[in-house]
Amino acid sequence: MSAVSPKTPCVGLCSTVYGDLICRGCKRFHHEVIGWNGYSDEQKQAVLQRLDRLLAPLIERRFELFDSALLQKQLVQQGIRFCAAQSPYCWVWSLLARRARQIASLADYGLALRPSVQHQHLAELYQAIETEFFALSEAYYQRYLSPSP
Repeated sequence: MSAVSPKTPCVGLCSTVYGDLICRGCKRFHHEVIGWNGYSDEQKQAVLQRLDRLLAPLIERRFELFDSALLQKQLVQQGIRFCAAQSPYCWVWSLLARRARQIASLADYGLALRPSVQHQHLAELYQAIETEFFALSEAYYQRYLSPSP
């Protein structure tokens, strides 16, 4: 599996089919999920950039990335899909989503925990980031896209 940009940021947990305005899996908005295949490359890139701006700081606050080439190599070797066009901190998200419970040494991935979270298990960190990422996506939607009352 290569690091080429995925055809979709979908992670296979779509909740928009159940009426959610924001997908609980990939955090795209319902209209982006529905219209994705008709989007131009520029439109797709704009969505990926928004997701990157919301997610990367959440990861960076908790993890130090000291070797992005090693992280990329591990993701490719393990067949973990990631978007090469996004921040390497978003690649960490892809790793955690697939391997948070199996990682014995973050250094093997070019990563280290920041001191403020060293007491937390990776699965707990993943869940905390997931919750915060969804909340930020909701806030973005409410501020910029929600119809005014």
